[in-house]
Amino acid sequence: MADFSSLGLSDWLVKQCKQLGVNKPTPVQENCIPAILEGRDCMGCAKTGSGKTAAFVLPVVQKLSEDPYGIFCLVLTPTRELAYQIAEQFRVLGKPLGLRDCIVVGGMDMVSQAIELSNQPHVVVSTPGRLADHIRSSNTFSMRKIQFLILDEADRLLEQGCTDFTKDLETILGTLPAKRQTLLFSATLTDTLHELKNIAMNRPFFWESTSETRTVEELDQRYVLTPEKVKDAYLVHLIQKFTDEHDDWSIMIFTNTCKNCQILTMMLREFNFQTISLHSMMKQKQRFANLAKFKASVFKILIATDVAARGLDIPTVQVVINHNTPGLPKIYIHRVGRTARAGRHGVSITLVTQYDIHLVQSIEELIQTKLKEYPVVEKEVLKILTQVNVTRRQCEIKLESTDFDEKKEINKRKQLILEGKDPDLEAKRKAELEKIQSQKKKFKQRIQETIQQQQRVQLKKKLTKRKQMKNKKAAQKTA
Repeated sequence: MADFSSLGLSDWLVKQCKQLGVNKPTPVQENCIPAILEGRDCMGCAKTGSGKTAAFVLPVVQKLSEDPYGIFCLVLTPTRELAYQIAEQFRVLGKPLGLRDCIVVGGMDMVSQAIELSNQPHVVVSTPGRLADHIRSSNTFSMRKIQFLILDEADRLLEQGCTDFTKDLETILGTLPAKRQTLLFSATLTDTLHELKNIAMNRPFFWESTSETRTVEELDQRYVLTPEKVKDAYLVHLIQKFTDEHDDWSIMIFTNTCKNCQILTMMLREFNFQTISLHSMMKQKQRFANLAKFKASVFKILIATDVAARGLDIPTVQVVINHNTPGLPKIYIHRVGRTARAGRHGVSITLVTQYDIHLVQSIEELIQTKLKEYPVVEKEVLKILTQVNVTRRQCEIKLESTDFDEKKEINKRKQLILEGKDPDLEAKRKAELEKIQSQKKKFKQRIQETIQQQQRVQLKKKLTKRKQMKNKKAAQKTA
């Protein structure tokens, strides 16, 4: 394996890497850094925890040292927490240059962000929505001289799902120069990225990890079969087991909704586990504070939604538990990628109910690895089952009294207002749409019932005809 100096990086940057304990480049860094330094567009696809961030930070910092001016690089990323982590890497590696970065994410003060942008920082790390808001609302900064556009977790930024970044990306790309280097990095390659690969860009360089498995070898991937109603008891049992055996380990638990995340946090606190949560219903300052406490091992257990599934690098995380089996295999890859990073070992355990078998099969097919069963003594789980169920119900009642669902509706209304829509009009449209869909469903049911009735009548006629023919033949024989 090559060292950093042979990749074309300057001595001062190699020295900076060594001071941080990074001595040898990973495959994604070894392949992508020379291409980026040559001025080529680059698309890198590698496993979680394989050093993708440094693969674009190092060449950008080197190019900046050669020609420092204005906003030099724009990094777009899907989550706020990941934006802060990327900015931190730029800050650390670019310290000898006096590199100035600016983080532009939602949930923070727009005025102070606008002032920072007008001061022309070298690197802007942003989520698409907030940066697009700044572009639409002010003209105090320009991105016409940007040399690098980087999309981290590119598949998530470009896919059209529950959070669609398309309009925001169009706004941002409209302000960037045509002559620039575009870098795309992700752990999962989607059809959208395949399409981009085929579009002729600036002498595009494409690199994908050649390994058949989509997860790292150091990760021990397990599952626990559990009935739906006993899942929480299994979770408490597993956490108790890990905390008893390894008091220095940190555990990340992923669940599917903000409400469930909050309830599980309250429930585990009742069992005296040091637990904090991270989900999109929390205020941004609280999200950062909780993440900082978890990174500093003040709290050993973090319960999160998929807002924490991508890119976050927390060295102390030894265990990832999937409280629900992810509906998409690529979400599983990103979740379990929070442990066993940068050559470290880790364990992932997925709680699989009777309804999730097909999801596990899809995951195994994509990652080219069979999940092994994690041994659990069922008697131990049954001992705490009643206590866990009662505690969970108490937490649900307590959460209902805090108007948690009402806050969610308020946040939805705020979001619609920011998008320039009338919340009441949107609610009316939604109700009308649901009414139309309900009518269509009823109409389809009526058609199906009519068809079935006609089929029954035809079948009855056929049976009657057969019976008549049979009787006729029998009568002819006796005659």
